[in-house]
Order: sequence, then structure tokens, then C-alpha cells
Amino acid sequence: MTIELNHTLVRARDPQASALFLAELLGRAAPVPFGPFYGVELDNGVTLDFLRAEGDIVWEHYAFLVGEVEFDQIFGRIRARGLPYWAGPGHHQPGQINHGDGGRGVYWDDPDGHRLEILTRPYGSGA
Repeated sequence: MTIELNHTLVRARDPQASALFLAELLGRAAPVPFGPFYGVELDNGVTLDFLRAEGDIVWEHYAFLVGEVEFDQIFGRIRARGLPYWAGPGHHQPGQINHGDGGRGVYWDDPDGHRLEILTRPYGSGA
């Protein structure tokens, strides 16, 4: 048997709203409720399951490898919403994208402060 990531939990103050935010920006289907979770499914079968959290939320980082066309679409939705974005983690280089490994990448925050990223080339793939 192979080992694959199946799902991960994403803590959120409003899991339905946060899951919808991500699904809309990534162009995914509407989140699927399952018990206390709202799942956003990715093409490789992995789901991000949003779960209600009380109190402070420690931000996590979620990076999504996308194609060039998908990058343009997602980045267009980020800009259309007027969301702040950065070329680097830690909110470095505001209003810019990066060109790491010959691709493109950009970071933005979700409503709970999780740092989201799209990139067209895996880091270390070189170009």
C-alpha cells in the first residue's frame, strides 16, 4: 500500500465561511459538510477539513501547486477581492509575486490568518 495524505484539519472561527473562502478562490466545488467539518476537496483527493476553533488560532501554511492557467484565474480572484498579497512568506514584498524555480508564486491570508500560497513550480525543481 502507498502512503498518501488524505485530509488535514484547518482550525477556523467560522469553518463554513473559511471553507467557502478557500473553495471560491481556488475555483473548487462548494465545501461539503461532514459532522462538524466543512471539507474542501483538491484534485488529488486530499481534503482540507475546516473545524470550529475557540480562542486564539495559530496560523498554519497551506501551499497549492497549480498550473499556469489556474494561477492566473486564482490570482485574478485574489486581486478582484482586493486581498493583500505578497511574493514571500512572512508578508515580504507586498503587492508582488515571486518567480521561484522559474515559476510563479503568491501568498495571501485567509480570514483566520492562515497563510495560503499558490505556486506553479515546486520549490527545488530548478529552472
